[in-house]
Amino acid sequence: MSRLRALLFRAAFYGLSVPVVLAAPLSLPFGHRAVVRYAHFWVRLHRWLARMILGVAVRVEGRLADGPALYVAKHESMFETFELVDRIDGPLIVLKQELLRIPVWGLIASRYGAVALDRGAGSKAMRHLLRAGEAVRASGRSVLIFPEGTRVRHGERPALKPGFIGLYKALGLPVVPVASDSGRFVPRDGTPTPGILTLRFGAAIPPGLPRKEIEARVHAAINALND
Repeated sequence: MSRLRALLFRAAFYGLSVPVVLAAPLSLPFGHRAVVRYAHFWVRLHRWLARMILGVAVRVEGRLADGPALYVAKHESMFETFELVDRIDGPLIVLKQELLRIPVWGLIASRYGAVALDRGAGSKAMRHLLRAGEAVRASGRSVLIFPEGTRVRHGERPALKPGFIGLYKALGLPVVPVASDSGRFVPRDGTPTPGILTLRFGAAIPPGLPRKEIEARVHAAINALND
């Protein structure tokens, strides 16, 4: 039954996503907020289909920062990417460069506020990331990054990538760690199972802390649901 649910979900979500994404450029002439609202419509479609077909719902714990912040999230499935875009209300998102090369989708993601990170470009990629982050800070938007670099299985606790520290130092924003246990229900490699996954917004961590301290606090907070 779980495999059948998974097949039905993929057929419904990707089948509906094609016309949604192809129509997305129609929002561009109406400005950035229109692009954000359109993206949130797509995210909420994903949420509704997941609940109705997979039996997977989302529970949110904790609260957002009072102002702009650097949100640092655990990444066990695509659910975090979708849900946090909507919950944080239009943050700049740091993504793998190859995702922005997808026709049409890449254009919309760029206009939405996604920043490409080329993992093979070293210091050049970091300078680009910091410039983009500083520009967004000036605009008053929050920033969302997945510091593990890729999806991990539930229970895994890899070290944080250097890009997080670079952003933390350059932006001077409070950090809000986000824990997730989505891999329990929508595993990276496996069949989705019904359940209620949790997104937990931790207490804000102030800027300006030493590297070892901020890394340790964020690493512990984003893995809080692994126990």
